[in-house]
Amino acid sequence: MTDDLLKLWAEIDEAGSQEAYIRGELERLGYLVQRRDVDDMSKRQLADYKKALKKEAAERRRLKKEVWQAYKTANIVHLGEGVYWNDAAAIDKWDHPKAEERAAENELPPLDKPAQLAEALHMDVAELRWLAWNREAAKKIHYRRFTIPKRNGGEREIWAPLPKIKAAQSWILRNIAERLPVHGAAHGFLAGRSIVTNAAVHTNAGIVVRVDLKDFFPTVTFPRVKGIFRKAGYREQTATLLALLCTESPRQVIEHENETWYIALGPRCLPQGAPTSPALTNTLCFRLDQRLTGLTAKMGWRYTRYADDLTFSLPTNHQGEPKLGYLLNKIPHIVEEEGFAVNEKKTWVARKGGRQAVTGLTINGKAGPRVSRELKRNMRAAIHNLKQGKSHEKAQKITQLIGNAAFIYMVEPILGAKLLAELRPFLESSK
Repeated sequence: MTDDLLKLWAEIDEAGSQEAYIRGELERLGYLVQRRDVDDMSKRQLADYKKALKKEAAERRRLKKEVWQAYKTANIVHLGEGVYWNDAAAIDKWDHPKAEERAAENELPPLDKPAQLAEALHMDVAELRWLAWNREAAKKIHYRRFTIPKRNGGEREIWAPLPKIKAAQSWILRNIAERLPVHGAAHGFLAGRSIVTNAAVHTNAGIVVRVDLKDFFPTVTFPRVKGIFRKAGYREQTATLLALLCTESPRQVIEHENETWYIALGPRCLPQGAPTSPALTNTLCFRLDQRLTGLTAKMGWRYTRYADDLTFSLPTNHQGEPKLGYLLNKIPHIVEEEGFAVNEKKTWVARKGGRQAVTGLTINGKAGPRVSRELKRNMRAAIHNLKQGKSHEKAQKITQLIGNAAFIYMVEPILGAKLLAELRPFLESSK
């Protein structure tokens, strides 16, 4: 049925307009009535003329309904509450003046029409519209909710995309988001970079400052995401669809009259759980990273960012005033000007002599990033207890220990390899 309607729309498009197609069909089928002056008609002629006009009108209504179905199959039409959409592919004044050139520079796939995006995502336009549709209240959404514990004892809410929209987001990630410019100070969710490369920048530091961005993903709302895609080289229509596919409103789950409803609590934003969210924030933070890098370089400090975790450090061999107060005063201003906010409760300063940690790794001295002594001690105790036939006091499973050892291997390969070798016999015996 969909293929037939798409074929019909191709015929309508070839005719030049919907009205031209309808008129052509009326003529082909013999329903089109030549308009005449009724004053000179006899009663019989007038009756026949009116009858013919009624048949034409009935056939026109049928064709209009058919054309509308074809139009909805091939066009977006509407995207829900509060979303501006126009099926006409006219150039919008907010589009990048050289959009196609910019997209080519970023090596992005050409997506001039919704149908092209739908084809790239291996779906039809109707399914694309369904995935992108915006609702304030919905009985079904494209995400499932769960929580994970925070280090401070609270819970972090995660909205994980369901398979259909996750597949679309994964395509956007591979073909668009990962090709967009990212500043060298960014270390999160990038090939060849990790918490280890992030921490390594700050070794041998006299002072380490950590700053956390408040509500990082919720701050990146639909208009900002749409702006990312426009700046990348896509025009109004495509940027709107891409932004809708990558955002969702934070929602409250309520039960009403034995039905589950998902009620929007705020504007659409990047969900913490979507594969596209980290990459989009990395490119969005390009100017933030650029400005903070410029600020710290002038002062002799170093700067990196891992997602919403900003780290600044002053080398021990720095000559002159540290200007710590000036830095702590300047950071929030730059952050706010770039559309984010500092979580003042999580700003942390560590001087030489105390434990200095960056993205969970110890960096004191010149030895480079390493895991905490506590984790190493716990691992050795757990392996010792296993060898003695005792259960570990924290009842850790072998798989958990293997995971910890793999983490240590990523940071300290020699120690990690030793621990993995000691754990391997216990993993094999537990199968």
